[in-house]
Amino acid sequence: MSESPNVGGTSEELYALADAMAAVIGGSVSIEDLDNRVLAYSSLPEQRIDELRRRGILDRRVPDQPEQVGQYRQVLAADGVVRLPVLGPDELPRVAVAIRAGERPLGTIWAIEGESPLGETGESALLDGARLAATHLLRHRGAAELDRQVRENALRSALVGEDIAGEARVRLGLPDPPQLTLLGLAPARRESSPEVPLSAAAARHWAAVSAEAATATINRTVYVLLFSDPPATARRLAEQAVAALESTLDAPVRCALSRTTGEAAELPALRTEVDDILRVTTADPDGRPVAALGEVHASVLLTHLADELARHPGLRHPGIEAMVEHDRTRRTQYADSVTAWLDAAGNVGEAARRLSVHPNTLKYRLRRVQDLFGVDLLGHPDDRLSCWLQLRCGSRGTG
Repeated sequence: MSESPNVGGTSEELYALADAMAAVIGGSVSIEDLDNRVLAYSSLPEQRIDELRRRGILDRRVPDQPEQVGQYRQVLAADGVVRLPVLGPDELPRVAVAIRAGERPLGTIWAIEGESPLGETGESALLDGARLAATHLLRHRGAAELDRQVRENALRSALVGEDIAGEARVRLGLPDPPQLTLLGLAPARRESSPEVPLSAAAARHWAAVSAEAATATINRTVYVLLFSDPPATARRLAEQAVAALESTLDAPVRCALSRTTGEAAELPALRTEVDDILRVTTADPDGRPVAALGEVHASVLLTHLADELARHPGLRHPGIEAMVEHDRTRRTQYADSVTAWLDAAGNVGEAARRLSVHPNTLKYRLRRVQDLFGVDLLGHPDDRLSCWLQLRCGSRGTG
């Protein structure tokens, strides 16, 4: 453990700082962020160390132990150095201190005590180390935030078609050739539900799971661009994101998964594809948590047809409009009967069962549709298709 690799953008400064504190205290020192990830650790040859610390260094994360939650809270709430009881027979005594910028917590420093209990010199080393670590973490956060903002703006410009001469490709740092997949995340629509803070939660999630992914929020949708993941990996990441965000937000989340392309110029088209999928899945309480276009294609197509009928009312069959109005004013069931018959692919018995009527009643209604409204369902396949599409789309609106 003599190497000090760059972990998650952590510079050598934190490793040097950990070594400096360990030299004074005599035991291994670990610097962690608020998610218990090990950002840096000391690696002096003679430092005291136990198996728990070794595991944390190897995994870059502190091993989970139920009692640790209380210990972390205690350290983050304290103003100075905290001495902590050991949690197991093979664990060495530890002291810890919070890393803060003013009142804002940034992380913690944990030190295994040397052969002698920590004295005033050791406490001073920890407190000074916490102040220096805070300066470093703030500087690192500032650089990371600037990079994130640049990438977010680049992705937003590319998605809305404002990318100038392919600048987004450079600002996003796309590989050559790229393997681009666009994800779209949006809260499922619920009546009288409060606004779900999805954008911030999604940004935190993707920052933790993918160093490459770029995110941008447009309206209520969070878009995530994956650069080099094959489709199977992209779906797995999407499913993991939905599970994590639903747990964090305590609200249903939907994710749309675009096709994969090697052309950055296709990003606006990928956004359109993702938006079409989300329009369908967010409106359906039982919609797929993660969906690609092929899995919801029929619903997307019908939604577009509903849009066209709304924009061009003259395309509607007047007889079908008259049938719907007749049902509304006279409380008849011609439209429901026709829809059930068409849904059953012309099987009168199956359609009658769905409607809870006698097959002869349904046959009578179908004949009356032609007499009353001039719609020949039995003789003209095109009329059947037109009628079915118009009745289907009429229940969708333009959402």
